Amino acid sequence: MADAGERTAPTGAAGREGEGAGAASGAPRPIRVLLVDDHQVVRRGLRTFLEIQDDIEVVGEAADGEEGIARAAELGPDVILMDVKMPGTDGVEALRTLRSLGNEARVLIVTSFTEQRTVVPALRAGAAGYVYKDIDPEALAGAIRSVHAGHVLLQPEVARTLLAQEEQAPQPSRGGSLTEREREVLGLIADGRSNREIARALVLSEKTVKTHVSNILMKLDLADRTQAALWAVRHGYSD
Repeated sequence: MADAGERTAPTGAAGREGEGAGAASGAPRPIRVLLVDDHQVVRRGLRTFLEIQDDIEVVGEAADGEEGIARAAELGPDVILMDVKMPGTDGVEALRTLRSLGNEARVLIVTSFTEQRTVVPALRAGAAGYVYKDIDPEALAGAIRSVHAGHVLLQPEVARTLLAQEEQAPQPSRGGSLTEREREVLGLIADGRSNREIARALVLSEKTVKTHVSNILMKLDLADRTQAALWAVRHGYSD
């Protein structure tokens, strides 16, 4: 994963075309969302609701993980709403493949409360968070906006599971290699702040914050913001 929450322009042709249209009109470009779920009725319901949101655009659908990978490369979405359990290539495997290919879309896992054992590997693979399948529609739109802004969505029960697993396989703390500023940034990551919010809190430019985040991930040998947030909580960097 190239970065920890900063968005870049989509690489797909459709993404570039949409961005140009937004720039020409002067309006902010909508958040481009790809739906990946093996149930057509679920995709239809999600599309019906999301299409009435002024700042969200559903750019495509996929019925399984393999198709989702291909559609993500083609369309360059900002956020992928990904089911976990699908025939063939499931959501976790698809997420790992997307990350190995360098795709920077923020992936929001769609799951049920009983699928914690599947959600945890997905978060470790780089998902930005997850929502339950019975989520309130307005809350879903808010979750999409949140992960697009760089936030990590972790429900307490899953965070506890992740931390418990870390405790079972402890690793030496590498926090001593961080500068004082990097420690401040890490604490704010643990609080769920986006790069923009961190920049405002510390009176820095977003570019500088992005550099600090990249350095933190490199020094701690972590893959993304989710892992950084969990590491920070475990080692006492959060309030």
